[in-house]
Amino acid sequence: MTTEPSIVKPLDFIRQIIAADLASGKHQTTITRFPPEPNGFLHIGHAKSICLNFGIARENQGSCHLRFDDTNPGQESSEYVEAIKKDVHWLGFDWGEQLHYASDYFEQLYGFAVQLIEAGKAYVCDLSGEEMRQQRGTPTEPGTKSPYRERSVAENLELFEQMRKGDFAEGERVLRAKIDMASPNFLLRDPVLYRIMHTSHHRTGDSWCIYPMYDFTHCLSDMLEGITHSLCTLEFENNRPLYDWVLDTLSTPCHPRQIEFARLNINYTVTSKRKLRQLVEEGHVLGWDDPRMLTISGLRRRGYTPASIRNFCEIIGVGKRESWIDMGVLENAVREDLNTHAPRVLAVLDPLKVVITNYPEGESEELEARNHPQDPEAGTRMLPFSRELYIERSDFMEDAPKKFFRLSLGREVRLRYAYFITCTEVIKDEEGEVIELHCSYDPETRGGNAPDGRKVKGTIHWVSAAHAPQAEVRLYDRLFTTEFPDSDKEQDFKSFLNPESLQVLNNCRVEPGLATAGASDRFQFERQGYFCTDEQEHRAERPVFNRIVTLRDSWAKVSAKKK
Repeated sequence: MTTEPSIVKPLDFIRQIIAADLASGKHQTTITRFPPEPNGFLHIGHAKSICLNFGIARENQGSCHLRFDDTNPGQESSEYVEAIKKDVHWLGFDWGEQLHYASDYFEQLYGFAVQLIEAGKAYVCDLSGEEMRQQRGTPTEPGTKSPYRERSVAENLELFEQMRKGDFAEGERVLRAKIDMASPNFLLRDPVLYRIMHTSHHRTGDSWCIYPMYDFTHCLSDMLEGITHSLCTLEFENNRPLYDWVLDTLSTPCHPRQIEFARLNINYTVTSKRKLRQLVEEGHVLGWDDPRMLTISGLRRRGYTPASIRNFCEIIGVGKRESWIDMGVLENAVREDLNTHAPRVLAVLDPLKVVITNYPEGESEELEARNHPQDPEAGTRMLPFSRELYIERSDFMEDAPKKFFRLSLGREVRLRYAYFITCTEVIKDEEGEVIELHCSYDPETRGGNAPDGRKVKGTIHWVSAAHAPQAEVRLYDRLFTTEFPDSDKEQDFKSFLNPESLQVLNNCRVEPGLATAGASDRFQFERQGYFCTDEQEHRAERPVFNRIVTLRDSWAKVSAKKK
């Protein structure tokens, strides 16, 4: 007996580095961290970082810390903290006891700043932000040293203590590192380490009025937590020398290694927190969890599964070079997951009434329907069938061409799981619009098969009018009409918003069991797409469903035409 060789997926460059560090004995374990700033909700780009950091820790039996970079109190809140924690848990990851905040380390960070002053490596500067920018220099010319650069250690210590006490106004003074005003890396030209902010903090209240900058906070927080590998996106590549300078200058006992990877760029969307906040605050969307937003909470409310997002992050991989991912890759990831797991149901989005004229009035029956065509273990359910039905309006055409295989006057079609019916009469209103169809059914075709062997080419879905709850269905499309909405520097990205990104259908009819479906339950509406109950607004008395994704990528043809 021969055994098929197992296919071992090659390690990406980050995992190769970590594997080498473990093999060499440099580290005995792997400790990573996910360090969001609580100034907004997480988006699909953060999902990639979450899956990478928590995934690597899990693969190596290590740990991943969740640490909030809460050093900018004017933009941060506890609401964002709780939303981020919920998103990480929902994606399937847990930080255990390793929940941290940069604000946990404020006293220690202050002490490290004092050490830099005492070592002659930091000074209090009175220049304004604009003056510092003017003296920073150019890529070909060195910057100008601050006139306050040579203050004595004693004076700097006294001024820094006064900054902490609140003796100065915002912007009056900052603490700067003393590095190299001629460095080709602008971030090493005496960067600001602390600034004055008379703003209450969501955790520390008014205990502090000076707050450390990200580059000073992040490396020291990593060090204090014993992080082995600090993984971040490529925009922080130029920050790495400053990360290393702080730790080397302070001779810290632990020096994590910063490694950069390409961020997730996905077309037809924006992933800037600032721009997402604009959309929310200016009312272009209905909140951070609007299903059109690629925030994690928006994807969750729309009906995406945690597994589909994790699979998407695995498909796109981890690289060193920036690239763009097509939205269709994300949509295919959820299609593949739901195709396997989502039960099939019947729903009519644009109802047209059908009367089965030869079916007994006042009677109904139960017909067996499969819950999943490829999964016998999914079982079956019973659907009510009666004299009056609803079908999809687009499934009828009065003057149909030969290749129209659905219902038309005089033609026979199959009702899914039910009977063959033939349209015998079309009822119209005064304006000539079709409002009702009269059909006959063949009672010998129960279950959708004819004992005489005759075939029909068309199969359509339906619901029993007397048993089908009225539902609201929200059809979501891409939020922007162009692939790169924020690439045009001369045009506001909001000018590319898709006016058809949300269509609300109020008169839909669904099979009876869907009214009592649970929050965020997912289904395939046969022939329509994948849908879920809205986690906030779905009620038995008024069912509400969100379309997760269509059955096929309808944008692929549009993109092909553009090319």
